[in-house]
Amino acid sequence: MASFNQEEFNRFVLDNNVVGFFEQPIKLKSRRMSNWYVNWRNVVEDVFLLDKLTDYLIAFVLDLGLEPDCFYGVPEGATKLGVLTQYKWAKKSPKYAPHSHTLPMGKGKPKSHGTPKDKYFVGEPRGKTIVLEDVTTTGDSLLTIIDNLTESKISIIAAFGLTNRMELRDNGQTVQQAIESKKVPCYFLSNALELIPEVYKRSNPGEQIARAIEKEFQCYGVEKIKLV
Repeated sequence: MASFNQEEFNRFVLDNNVVGFFEQPIKLKSRRMSNWYVNWRNVVEDVFLLDKLTDYLIAFVLDLGLEPDCFYGVPEGATKLGVLTQYKWAKKSPKYAPHSHTLPMGKGKPKSHGTPKDKYFVGEPRGKTIVLEDVTTTGDSLLTIIDNLTESKISIIAAFGLTNRMELRDNGQTVQQAIESKKVPCYFLSNALELIPEVYKRSNPGEQIARAIEKEFQCYGVEKIKLV
């Protein structure tokens, strides 16, 4: 498999309209208002594009020299990403055989009773696990899943996000700092500071939106962004 190519991956993100702008700000899951979005839904709903995305992800893992037994997608945004990546990873393994690899999937709403295995999972991750998320803003969903997996005694060797919005948490930490404080290495395949200027050039939404996004990054950003 070819090495991960950052420029090519960013172009994949842009060509499939994963990042874009709102004329009027909307409230995100993080409860923050924003004039721009990161949405991987159009990609993960398309078989061809999801297949391509998992190829990029596996190439990224191989470039890092990681050797996971299992990929697990954060419910529900990265569930399909986790399932297909795990399936392809298992099929490529020289150890591929009956009972060699699990196909885990998490529950969007944990059961209020039972063992952690039944509480959080439809198929529990097994072995060295990489946790996958599509978009991180404050990282709360990813952090919760890491806690759930830790409770279930699952070995997490890394957490990956497809796109980092590059925003600080309310306590001033970056998402990466918060995750790595739990002794989990954290990696992102793309980030907003690289993507937004390119989307702005392509779509030219106007100075008003540019100023609104610049203001967002002054308030929440890991660093400022300059569009106009």
